[in-house]
Amino acid sequence: MTGAQALVKTLDFQLDIQSDNEGLLYDATLEARRVYNETIRLAKEGVDWDAIPDRVADDADLVKNTTQRVVAKALGAMENYYEYDDFGHPSHTKDGAYPLRANYEEGYNLSLTDDGDVAFRISAKPYKHIKGVLEGSDTHLGILKTALESDEWKIGTAEALFHNENAELHVNVTNTEQTVRDKQDSQTVVGLDVNEDNVALTALSADSVEDTLVIDFPEIKFERHRYFTMRKRVQNAGKDSIHDALEGREERFVRDRLHKVSRHIVEWSQQFERPCIVFEDLKEMRDSIDYGTRMNRRLHHLPFRALQFYTSYKAAFEGIPTAWINPGYTSQRCPLCGHTERANRNKKRFKCRSCSHQDHSDRGASINIAVKGMKKLDWNVPVLNSLPQVRKVRRQASGAVDAPTVTHDAVRGYQTDGVAGVSD
Repeated sequence: MTGAQALVKTLDFQLDIQSDNEGLLYDATLEARRVYNETIRLAKEGVDWDAIPDRVADDADLVKNTTQRVVAKALGAMENYYEYDDFGHPSHTKDGAYPLRANYEEGYNLSLTDDGDVAFRISAKPYKHIKGVLEGSDTHLGILKTALESDEWKIGTAEALFHNENAELHVNVTNTEQTVRDKQDSQTVVGLDVNEDNVALTALSADSVEDTLVIDFPEIKFERHRYFTMRKRVQNAGKDSIHDALEGREERFVRDRLHKVSRHIVEWSQQFERPCIVFEDLKEMRDSIDYGTRMNRRLHHLPFRALQFYTSYKAAFEGIPTAWINPGYTSQRCPLCGHTERANRNKKRFKCRSCSHQDHSDRGASINIAVKGMKKLDWNVPVLNSLPQVRKVRRQASGAVDAPTVTHDAVRGYQTDGVAGVSD
């Protein structure tokens, strides 16, 4: 991420279709699904990815630029699988509607009406259009109306899709004037440690650790395991359509929770003076994981990258820069004395074999990430003789946050209860 990072926001609207061909949009989303499946199938068969767009476009009953965008999204899913494995190997047998992706003024158009509404025209299929007006929140409509009249905003790609059987349009707009502050101009580094069931945050300034927080979201791990069990059962029963439906439902659930957690991360970071959020570069993590079949499945499928992306996106829109560091040994290093050993960590508990410092292991990792971030920015790292309390909150299914659980001080040599610095 750099100071020139584009600030993109997605605006969600419902479609009030006023032409007499509402079924055309749904038919087009089915054709988009076929295009997506065909792209995935060809990629799995080893066809050159550069040759796939033209090969698929020859038989597609969609506007050319829409076909290209759907193909690009499918290949992006394959690329994510090979690099990060966020949600497992993409399927080429899914059915049902799939979003139509379109470029502004090519696959879709927007305009202001005399009544102050925003009219749309979507080119669902060649020479066949769907028209109507957009409905949505005053905030999103206000931004879109501004974008239609002001050079400050640029309207980009959009997706027409069906959500709970309702037609929607999701429009990307980019602010061309607002910029992300240069990370070198920061005063606080926020280290972010992403885990299977929580994220740990530490804000580190030139003087000391300003604050730390652990946000629990155990429902993601629970729901993913539950959906995996259901999918295996219906797959063994030969019910592939139900399998695909469950997979889509799981993805939507996880993404909703990740959006809520990422929003909380950014809001927490904003309280500090000129923050910069630091992530671990986990691109190579998948290749290094080998803990047996069951554990590999759990860890390979965790959406670490998705949470980092959502957080980075939301942070950028608030003008907060981000940086990336090498993840090596962040969970094994003692944040106080620097001793690094695998035996220091035992699940959520950290106890340094050298100085006996005890801590919440994920909180300790977030401190090490922040320290690495400061070094990457070429800052002086403060001497850490003591650490603040570990505050721990839990996100409920509704997205609300519970009150903090019991916390303990974490300081060098503090061992009276054996769990100092650990919030259970």
